[in-house]
Amino acid sequence: MEKRIFNFSPGPAMLPLPALEEAQRHLLALPGTGMSILEISHRSKIFADILGQAEENLRKLLDIPNTYHVLFLQGGALLQFGMVPLNFLRGTGRSADYVVTGSWAKKAMDEAATQGPVRVAWDGKSTNYRQMPDQDELQLDPQAAYVHICSNETIQGIQYRSYPNTGDVPLVCDASSDFLCRPISIERFAILYACAQKNAGPAGVTIVIIRDDMVQKAPRDLPSMVNYRVMAEGRSLFNTPPVFGVYMVKLVTDWLLNTIGGLAKMEQINRRKAELLYEAIDESNGFYAGHADPFSRSIMNVTFRLPNATLEEQFFNEARQHGLAELKGHRSVGGCRASIYNAMPMEGVQALRDFMVDFARKNAS
Repeated sequence: MEKRIFNFSPGPAMLPLPALEEAQRHLLALPGTGMSILEISHRSKIFADILGQAEENLRKLLDIPNTYHVLFLQGGALLQFGMVPLNFLRGTGRSADYVVTGSWAKKAMDEAATQGPVRVAWDGKSTNYRQMPDQDELQLDPQAAYVHICSNETIQGIQYRSYPNTGDVPLVCDASSDFLCRPISIERFAILYACAQKNAGPAGVTIVIIRDDMVQKAPRDLPSMVNYRVMAEGRSLFNTPPVFGVYMVKLVTDWLLNTIGGLAKMEQINRRKAELLYEAIDESNGFYAGHADPFSRSIMNVTFRLPNATLEEQFFNEARQHGLAELKGHRSVGGCRASIYNAMPMEGVQALRDFMVDFARKNAS
């Protein structure tokens, strides 16, 4: 087998090796079925068991109350950008508050604006999206249909340390890039959604955790595929779900529960990984310049610049030769980005840190 490298991609990202190995072992035939996971019916008992176990694992990891539905949908976070306002803004006569912390929060707001009026409750553009807002900086409308946030901005590399208090207004969260990286209180949110391809599984499945009272508010005149009520009543089986994606979510959450030992342990590991890279940046005497304000630094996406674009290209090329891949920043902002999601082992982060220190030593003027 070809040697695996350390993949720092922002997503699709590395998956835990034990999950990949189990999928490999059973790809031709799931135990007791004689069929591949790619071939089984989504109406079969074996898939019902897989779907149920994936949901149960998520409920255990996040302590999700029974007042919430756990849905496995398709379309990624981008579909949720439109689905939320379709269900909860369109035709209400109210506006929705958006906290614009970076590129993805802005995309969510722009999509919502096609369905109804939106308000900017805070915008970090003036500081180039380097930090998350404090509670007292938010200008929230107590009559808003909902407040929408992005918990972790992958492009800018910033993350909430604590979530906004929105009072009685439903809080909706795009948690795509820090889902399952740490314990959170689900009861803070009316809706939390995440595309799986960062921390939960492969591309193609989107996890939506939605409070039942929100499901009951969903209008009945929407097309079925964008109606939370229909999806919840169908228990993720209204149409053919992403069967293999759900299976991989089950394997990844098995790993989080049984190998890692839960999200508190995962957070400890993630914080140490992030510290290694931020220390390399901070101790480089300015050779590496971090983008994020230190108080808002993400533990999932470490963003930084080198003194010039020529050095950055050299950095990417030499890193690839050392088995360290996908370190380019997003095309919209450039620079460097190391995405260190749950499955990135400490060994990979240590290798990147060592490379960064050595590269700075050789190339600092």
